[in-house]
Amino acid sequence: MTDKSAYVVSPDWLQERLGQPGLSILDASWYLPAQNRDAKAEYDAAHIPGAIFFDHEELSDPQSPLPHTLLKPEVFAAAVSSMGITSDDTIVVYDGPGMSTSPRVWWMLRTMGAKNVLVLDGGFDNWKKDGRPVTDAVTKVAPSAFVPKFDAGKIASFADMRTIVDSGSRQIADARSAGRFKGVDPEPRQGLRSGHMPGARNVPSSSLSENGYLKNINGLRRVFDEAGVDLSRPVVTSCGSGITAAVITLALESLGHKDNLLYDGSWTEWGGAKDTPVATREA
Repeated sequence: MTDKSAYVVSPDWLQERLGQPGLSILDASWYLPAQNRDAKAEYDAAHIPGAIFFDHEELSDPQSPLPHTLLKPEVFAAAVSSMGITSDDTIVVYDGPGMSTSPRVWWMLRTMGAKNVLVLDGGFDNWKKDGRPVTDAVTKVAPSAFVPKFDAGKIASFADMRTIVDSGSRQIADARSAGRFKGVDPEPRQGLRSGHMPGARNVPSSSLSENGYLKNINGLRRVFDEAGVDLSRPVVTSCGSGITAAVITLALESLGHKDNLLYDGSWTEWGGAKDTPVATREA
């Protein structure tokens, strides 16, 4: 087994392939208000040559009361097709800090049927710091045909989570910070209770990378071991709104763990409900 995930690519790997046919690059940066960063403005000012901006807000289900809910397959396919992307492309996704919001788009594309999706190790902040090429030029694309093959079996619904919490049939890995997980720090969204789903384990998304670079295979395995996640058993990942849960999914898949789901509603749905059980303190 290689020391690094098969789903990440190095900056050198990407820089050597810039401009090649069949390569699509997506800037999937997104920030909470407290981070004081404007993802679209930063993209307009500088991005990797050939990159297209993936807007998490625009490419979420507008009819859902929850943030960042997955679009219907045909709507997602139409949006991605307009970006010039096909399901046969080699698609590289990045974000500013690295291993933050890009794994969400990696997961979305794979769930919708893309065959070869990769995440840029280190993110755009490190790319710039290392003096690699950037541009403010508008990326020109020709519309294509992304043919969706939706895998509904990779998503956990609210009803699924009710059953999972009651039965313990799957382990729950929560990507939020330790303070939010324990209920000692407030949630960034108003109206949500603090704490976690009973039985959940805390695997903060930040614990799976160092300076924006995904930890090596042994490092990832160690994080799950220390969190009490048994990699021989099924897992469902969760977070605040379904974005950083995908960092755990990426880590699981990197370790060869295939029996995992992502709870798209995440804590916004569970913590916002009035009758769901909530635990606090340690797992």
